[in-house]
Amino acid sequence: MMISREEAFNIVKENIKDERLIKHVLAVEAIMREVANVIKEDENLFGIVGLLHDIDFENTKENPELHGKVAIEILDDLISDEVKHAILAHNFERTKIEPNSKLDYALIASDSISGLIIACALILPSKKLEDVTPNFIANRFKQKDFARNCKRERILFCRMLGLSEQEFFEISLRALKKISSKLML
Repeated sequence: MMISREEAFNIVKENIKDERLIKHVLAVEAIMREVANVIKEDENLFGIVGLLHDIDFENTKENPELHGKVAIEILDDLISDEVKHAILAHNFERTKIEPNSKLDYALIASDSISGLIIACALILPSKKLEDVTPNFIANRFKQKDFARNCKRERILFCRMLGLSEQEFFEISLRALKKISSKLML
């Protein structure tokens, strides 16, 4: 059984106080839903995973090896093993849980691309997503000194979904533009 989007968002609000982090999980949710539609996967499943993936971040930022593990403890029997695996695998470098499914790959790529696209919007005079283009993202993606915390190799997990970087930039940007008012961008 999968929890509802409303239940998932209530869990987010109970566990995340930082407004920027709430915007981040909303952004990842939107990208995950858009990706799921494109690759013909379960939009609700992908979206809920995107929404829940960082619910423990505020509690684990000083202990990054616990990130994902604490989320699983919080969510426990509310989520399936598939969802647990994706949440753990999005921090595979520390949890040692290797990504091995489209859900895992989509979360890793979506988590990183969200930050890159938002950084692109914030350097524009308008600070609006509507003024960001896929080519603008592609150019910034190549600039290693731009948005250094957005790990490019994680964005490249989009290839495991059969998507080129350019396609992934377009899908992700389209998703974020749909929720630009929630992101205040």
